[in-house]
Amino acid sequence: MAERPSHADSAASAASLRLRALLRHLLPGWGPGAGRPTQFPTSAQVTTVKYPIQYRYTLDNNVLSPEQRDFYEENGYLVIKNLVSDEDVEHFRNEFVKICRQEVIVPGLMVIRDVSIAKSEFIPDQKAVSKLQDFQRHEELFRYCTLSQILKYVECFTGPNIMAMHTMLINKPPDSGKKTSRHPMHQDLHYFPFRPADRIVCAWTAMEKIDRRNGCLVVLPGSHKGPLKQHDYPEWEGGVNKMYHGVRDYDKTIPRVHLAVEKGDTVFFHPLLIHGSGMNKTEGFRKTISCHYASSDCHYIDMKGTIQENMEKEAVDGARAKYGTDSPITLMDIWIMRSRLVKGERINL
Repeated sequence: MAERPSHADSAASAASLRLRALLRHLLPGWGPGAGRPTQFPTSAQVTTVKYPIQYRYTLDNNVLSPEQRDFYEENGYLVIKNLVSDEDVEHFRNEFVKICRQEVIVPGLMVIRDVSIAKSEFIPDQKAVSKLQDFQRHEELFRYCTLSQILKYVECFTGPNIMAMHTMLINKPPDSGKKTSRHPMHQDLHYFPFRPADRIVCAWTAMEKIDRRNGCLVVLPGSHKGPLKQHDYPEWEGGVNKMYHGVRDYDKTIPRVHLAVEKGDTVFFHPLLIHGSGMNKTEGFRKTISCHYASSDCHYIDMKGTIQENMEKEAVDGARAKYGTDSPITLMDIWIMRSRLVKGERINL
């Protein structure tokens, strides 16, 4: 006689079914085949697709000039000047203020405060918020992810089927003296359970003039050609913001490049590029808006036994606390819920 399932097994199965039903409700295009992981044993696996010898990281679509393609291939990033209009930037800024004042409630949105003020009395004002994350259900902010001038360049890296995977609006506060406004040098792929890396790109737009004084992006050109490295929390005296992991070991002889940009300028960069940002030494707040895109042809991977396993556990534990559930959710479930198709066809992700 077959063994009958236990009460605990039945409860876990029911919880899993409820989660899957929720995913189908939120994402009509999501079904049994969507998000199905493929078995790659290591998180350092970057790509299985063969490219022409001269170009690996960019695709042929006549948008980038040969000089721009060569620059991205060699350095792992590209700056496009004045790509987003002042009007759009100010619209996004106003929507950010509305959220900070709690005038609108956005499903799934994470409103994050800097560690230096996280334990202080909450004031519903933009000065208390250091970052918005996962604004994909806020149509006005999400419009950034669908701007035609942004997607025109994104397609050079992802191809025509484009998913918006991760969204952020960062409001870097003036440093309190504890240096918590800086961001350690890291690789974005550390947080991502999908591959190949070469079909993922970030679009990062300055919402005002940004330079070394208020904490511009700092990059290590060419570091995208290396593997995914071990990350952990840096040992900083003033504390570190949640999930602000940094690369444990990298070649410190590589010259750093500080990307000073103007309002509306947009930086596109590879998820293996080692980058970070310095302290905000001014009295104002430094704002940027960004989205990580991936080809919907990408696939999810199993991170158990890899250098991303600890990050996965921290992210899943945080999601369970946020949603108040003990259901057996996975990091893949979280990413399926937060991602949205912006162009073409949804295939794997």
